[in-house]
Amino acid sequence: MLFWAFFHNRLSPSVEIGCSWPPMGINTINPLRVPLLKTIILLSSGFTVTWSHHCLLLKKRIKASVTLIFTIILGIYFTFLQTIEYIDSTFTIADSIYGSVFFVATGFHGIHVIIGTLFLIKNLLRNIKAHFSNNHHFGFIIM
Repeated sequence: MLFWAFFHNRLSPSVEIGCSWPPMGINTINPLRVPLLKTIILLSSGFTVTWSHHCLLLKKRIKASVTLIFTIILGIYFTFLQTIEYIDSTFTIADSIYGSVFFVATGFHGIHVIIGTLFLIKNLLRNIKAHFSNNHHFGFIIM
C-alpha cells in the first residue's frame, strides 16, 4: 500500500502538490549515495545469513557464528545509515505526500531490520549455546 501511494503520486502528481514529482520545495536524497549503499548492505546481509545457515548444515558451528556476527554488524550498520539519512534529510514527515510516504515506508522497513537484527542476535546466542544442529535448526530458519 505504501508503494502504491508512492507510485500513484509519482505517476500522476495532483494539483495540490504542484503537478510535479517530487513536489515543489522538496530536495530529494541522491539514490546513488546512501540508498545504494544500504541496498548493497541488505543484499550482503542476505548472503551472509544464507552462508551462516549453510555452515550450520555442514556442522560448522563456529563459522556459522562468525557469519551470523557479520550479518548482525550489517544490520546495525544499515540502521545507523538510516538514522544518518533521517538526520541529514532536508524534508520532514510533514512535508507533503513525499515526506509522509518516505518516512513511513522507510520507517517500517527500518523497524523490520531492527527486529530482524534482534532475532539474529538471539540466534547467535542460541548457536553459541549449541541449541542448533544440522538436523535441528528450525528456530534458525524461522527467525
